[in-house]
Amino acid sequence: MESPAAVIATLAVSALVCAGLLTLTVTRIAPAVRLAGVEVEPARVDIPQVSLGSLPVTEGVGASIAGADQGPERLIPASLPPVTAGNDRVIVETVPGRPEPAPTIIAGRPPVEAIPRPARIEALAAAARALADPAAVAALRPAPRPESEAPAVEEASIELAAAAVSPLATQISPRPALRPAGLDTTPTESFVARAPAASEEITLAAAPAQEPIIALPGFDRSANACSRRLAREIPRRPGSAPDGSDFIATLQNASGTTRDAAIAREILRGNVPAFLRDLAPVTFNGVLPNGRTAQITICVTPDYLAVGDDRDFVRVPLGLSAAAQIAEQFNMMLPTTRMVDAIYAQADVRLSPSPMTPGAQMSSTNYFLQHNATVQGQLGNAGGRLGMLVSGHKKDLVLTNRLSSAPGRVAIYGWHRPGGNPIQPLSTVHGAEYADYSHGIRLVSRTAFVNGQAVDLQDLLMDGTYAGLLNTDGPIGRPAIQIASR
Repeated sequence: MESPAAVIATLAVSALVCAGLLTLTVTRIAPAVRLAGVEVEPARVDIPQVSLGSLPVTEGVGASIAGADQGPERLIPASLPPVTAGNDRVIVETVPGRPEPAPTIIAGRPPVEAIPRPARIEALAAAARALADPAAVAALRPAPRPESEAPAVEEASIELAAAAVSPLATQISPRPALRPAGLDTTPTESFVARAPAASEEITLAAAPAQEPIIALPGFDRSANACSRRLAREIPRRPGSAPDGSDFIATLQNASGTTRDAAIAREILRGNVPAFLRDLAPVTFNGVLPNGRTAQITICVTPDYLAVGDDRDFVRVPLGLSAAAQIAEQFNMMLPTTRMVDAIYAQADVRLSPSPMTPGAQMSSTNYFLQHNATVQGQLGNAGGRLGMLVSGHKKDLVLTNRLSSAPGRVAIYGWHRPGGNPIQPLSTVHGAEYADYSHGIRLVSRTAFVNGQAVDLQDLLMDGTYAGLLNTDGPIGRPAIQIASR
């Protein structure tokens, strides 16, 4: 032990032992002594719930590890079904509910279910089909309102009650003035029954040649909410204006935009039947997004646009440009598809479609003359009279948002079969200047009524609150309205 090597070796071993003891003291014993008696709560980490997809379920849970923090026990809702091995359980992210935004339009179809025709109209139709005495047919007309002070008192009570129900109720009765007594509106045109084609669904019976056809008097629409003043932009018919058939005879060799321009000039100078100026009311009832109910009344021409007078008129199909020009000049507009459905449902007379043989001749002047005669025959057989709201005999040029995305096109819809299903769904296949015998121009006044108060129909169609009652695809943008009224 006295040798230098032995002393060095002993010191080296002692140094190693001391270093080991020091390391053990610093890393193990000292922390344990400092943390003795101190309670340390393990940190909780909130893990967001995410969709984990489909997880396999095993028979049991692995044994816990001794001395390890097991974490908070997960609570399983009692409503979950028992879990068995071999089944998959899908864990779906739970997102707290958030309130849905308030709707801006009203979805669904409007209350335009078919309404049975009044008994008096059925009686008129039966009398006309039986070729009864004209005096007996005239006797079926509603009795005139008695002239006394009682109606005035009753109307005042109705106005007060309406004002109590709605602040929008009008204080002025919208009933129009009566037709002048000296104005003769009896039609005398001959009703021609066309021989049906083999492919047609409708068969018309020709009236017996030896018996006269009844000339039915004009239809007086009582309590009409649509005053005749709404058609005041239609000029007075000139005394020198030709009859409908005479005027159309001058267009036998014309077609397309040339024919449209000639017809538009004649109509814009007032050569329009008087009965088309008595607009018919069509009503929509519905619930607005705010939960309140509303009634909207639009005022439409009782039949499709025609040239001539009450004795001799011809319904005229037109391209979009000519139809929009006339509508703009008369302070009117084209209907929407929902308006067309409502017009058919609330019509006084519903005629069945009468298609003609398709082909290039569909756009000819002679074709729509023939179809006009067929419609007149149907109307006579059904007991229809001038001024009644008539539908089902033509397709409509309509206003739709599709016009904005289909420039240079015309939108067509309608020609309802019995039961209310249209032959023609909404279509923009044809160019804007196309027109054939099956097309008709139904005009709608720019003045509408919301709960009795007059408003601009264009504003209603662009308003998210009311547009859903009048149009199937919600508010109509201004570009589409401008296209259909330029």
